[in-house]
Amino acid sequence: MNQPPAVARDPGPDADGPAPHQTQTQSAAPPQAPPPAPPPTAGASRASNAREVRPLLPRLLAVTHETRYDYDTPVEVAHHSAWLRPRDTELQQVQRWALQIDPEPDTAVQESRDVFGNWRHGFSHSRVHDRLTVTSRFQVLLAVPPRFDAEHSPPWEEAAQALRYRAGVTQPDAVEFVLPSHFAPQHARLAAFARDLFEPGRPLLEAAWALMGRIHQRIDYEPQATDVATNALQALEQGQGVCQDFAHLMIGAMRSLGLAARYVSGYLLTHPPEGQPRLVGADASHAWVAVWCPLHGWVALDPTNDIGAGQDHVTLAWGRDYGDVAPLRGVIRGGGLAPPVVAVTVEPV
Repeated sequence: MNQPPAVARDPGPDADGPAPHQTQTQSAAPPQAPPPAPPPTAGASRASNAREVRPLLPRLLAVTHETRYDYDTPVEVAHHSAWLRPRDTELQQVQRWALQIDPEPDTAVQESRDVFGNWRHGFSHSRVHDRLTVTSRFQVLLAVPPRFDAEHSPPWEEAAQALRYRAGVTQPDAVEFVLPSHFAPQHARLAAFARDLFEPGRPLLEAAWALMGRIHQRIDYEPQATDVATNALQALEQGQGVCQDFAHLMIGAMRSLGLAARYVSGYLLTHPPEGQPRLVGADASHAWVAVWCPLHGWVALDPTNDIGAGQDHVTLAWGRDYGDVAPLRGVIRGGGLAPPVVAVTVEPV
């Protein structure tokens, strides 16, 4: 834990890399991860044999997320939206968040909440510039996750039934995450990929853990195999992808069976505790899945690493898929085709 923090840099557009920053809407710094590490071996096992580590105390982490554009040609006008301020949750308390933008915007940064409750910041430049750097810094206190037994969750059909429309019956808020989205649609092929794991009467979370394990085993982590526009069906067909694709595939499969799952963007601890393996996705933006359970609420699972999300995972934002929570996007005049350089540092305090 005394090692200096590593900094990951985005090598350019790839399966987790953003499209070039042109004169149309662009997305910067999508989830990015280094080559896969050996799967974790520590922690208690669940029905899917996934591993789970249970720290005993709250954990304080410091996070820095920098996105830099060195434009090919000068930018005359730019309008940007950023999803870079992390949200507070039942298990996460954000401290001392700050956003630095260079060059400074023309007017004060506009702060608001999107439809999912994520923080959103808008800023503009009307002066000519050839570089843009956006840096988010904060500390976050992560509580010890609660214990639960996946086998003691309701049958998955019961959860799906609760999410179906019935006249005169109030549906849970999670119903919006059953609906298809661009990157995580409902489709017969996605349902078929998961259906044999969702046997009649099987507990919902036990089946979800099994699905997470299947995705981890059958999809190869390959940064160059997909790009920022790849959806769940394409990732399944290719059998390769990055954390964004792992998450979209799991979400799409769950939705195709009538279950609710949402996309979570965030970060992983740079250096795991002594004796634990390095997780795929550390030192860069990461993505995982939250599955809705009528008994336990939203349960976060990381299919890229085949583990439950815990005190290594820092939540930034959530939505239907990556398109709702891209950390930085913009519309600019000029700029050329230069891709961004993204650097993320996560370290214990």
